[in-house]
Amino acid sequence: MTLFYNQKSQKEFRKNLRNNSTVSEKLLWNGIKNKQLEVKFRRQHGIDKYILDFYCPELRLAIEVDGATHETNKEIYRDKQKEELLIKSNIKLIRYTNIQIKESLDEVIVNLMDVINRIKK
Repeated sequence: MTLFYNQKSQKEFRKNLRNNSTVSEKLLWNGIKNKQLEVKFRRQHGIDKYILDFYCPELRLAIEVDGATHETNKEIYRDKQKEELLIKSNIKLIRYTNIQIKESLDEVIVNLMDVINRIKK
């Protein structure tokens, strides 16, 4: 399967998403940027027709931050389609909710570090 990364047609949309990040995305980004977890993450990284909230190419690890919009039938279906593409592409996916990040950011970071260490082994 050939994947297309950061398609030119999505460039402005990805930039807009980065410039208008949710509070939870900003909080998580502040905890993972600049290799704070010893690996590099990218924000709003395009893979095929989907845009991932965060992606670590070295580990093939995607992070999605789920808010209330992810509870609609349309978004549940879209998330499932995205997840299936990632699985077929051997990309691991971890999801955190806005609430988890806002209320327990330290626990999210510890959990994410555990995931990273397991993948590195």
